Amino acid sequence: MSVHDTYALAGFGAAVTRGRRPAVVVVDFTRGFTEPEFATGADMSEEVRETARLVRAARDAGAPVVFTAIAYGSPVEGRVWHQKAPGMATLLVGSAAVELDPRLDRRPDEPLVVKHGASAFFGTGLAPLLVGLGVDTVVICGATTSGCVRATAVDAVQYGFPVLVPRECVADRAREPHEASLFDLQAKYADVVPVDDVTAYLTATSQGAPAPVDA
Repeated sequence: MSVHDTYALAGFGAAVTRGRRPAVVVVDFTRGFTEPEFATGADMSEEVRETARLVRAARDAGAPVVFTAIAYGSPVEGRVWHQKAPGMATLLVGSAAVELDPRLDRRPDEPLVVKHGASAFFGTGLAPLLVGLGVDTVVICGATTSGCVRATAVDAVQYGFPVLVPRECVADRAREPHEASLFDLQAKYADVVPVDDVTAYLTATSQGAPAPVDA
């Protein structure tokens, strides 16, 4: 029996129900992750470009866009995590590493959630922000697929939000954890779908009805 058959037999991988008020959450597409010159980074240019395109579609549709960034005022703020991943301690407030990738062109009215953990929900005001905006579906982009994207998706589900992950808009430092995490997300927490499917969905919601689920 294949892995896919095993998961299907266990009841995993069903499609989520999309709502009428989606938001795009761009997780940690900061220079420290998207530029290979930084110790914590990799070349994520293609994924950043696709995310910028998706963000423009969200703006055109009137859907909220929220950005997140890991940034520490002091290395001791993430002391336990940094024991396992000491490179994260370089992501300090005011450093170039924690600046959003300029290709995303964040607007002044788009929230920036600063976080200290993997999940964009942990220890932040993201959940009440989304509730206050009337959001009923979360589209998650960003980095890394196996780390902060996955953690954010898991928490989004636990807060009661259906989750979409556009495949072309998430990135990791290596292909193997990236693909394994997409498989896990699709099986248990989110619909991993093409970015064009998500842009069509955003357009449809702006016209008063959700787009059909991608087959």
